[in-house]
Amino acid sequence: MPEPQTVSTEILRTLHRIHRQLSDLNERLDRCPKRVRAAEANVAHRGSLLAGAKKEEKEFRVALDQKQLQLKTSESKVKELRIKLNTAQSNREYQTLLEQIQAAEMANSVLSDEILEALDKVDEHKKKVARCESDLAAARQKQETIRVEVSEQEPLLRGDIGRLQAELKQSEAALPTEVREPYQRVVHHLGEDALAPVENQCCGGCNQQIPLNLCNKIMTNQAVFCKSCGRMLYMTEANMSRQREE
Repeated sequence: MPEPQTVSTEILRTLHRIHRQLSDLNERLDRCPKRVRAAEANVAHRGSLLAGAKKEEKEFRVALDQKQLQLKTSESKVKELRIKLNTAQSNREYQTLLEQIQAAEMANSVLSDEILEALDKVDEHKKKVARCESDLAAARQKQETIRVEVSEQEPLLRGDIGRLQAELKQSEAALPTEVREPYQRVVHHLGEDALAPVENQCCGGCNQQIPLNLCNKIMTNQAVFCKSCGRMLYMTEANMSRQREE
């Protein structure tokens, strides 16, 4: 009967640590271009909001200018009517001119109120444009900050990943040949979760209970895979100490 293949618990712990560190570093590296794209999208969004705010402000200003021109024209017309009123040739003409003046002045009063309201709206839109300009400036500053951070972080992350990949290769070389293939298979499927510690006789990955006979095998450095999730199991230092005491 062939001897069971033994696997150093320290090697398994090291492999799990390296896989988790590599996963974390790769995630951080993947986030770098995503952060840049998100910052660029935010700048584009803020630019769009500013363009929209400027367009609204311009439209309100055009409408205000039209109302002011309309009021000026109407006031000139009232002046002309008053001149005619003073030279009216008959009571009927006088009364007609007087009614026209009263109607025009009433319309001018309404128009004046509309102009005051429009002035308030224009002032609100000026403030909105200022806020949008400030938001855009802040977004551009943040974009530049992120660009600098990413340009500094990426080479450091790649360096750490390269170092860990070399360490992983070296640690994997210490695995027995018969164990390496099932180990690689579970790594292919589960990545950083390919290994799991045993805590309180349970798999640290799926929390399923590990039979006592398998725990004993793990304690004697035999290669054991969880029957439930397939992870390669190892004992934590604390758990090994407790098992020895028991």
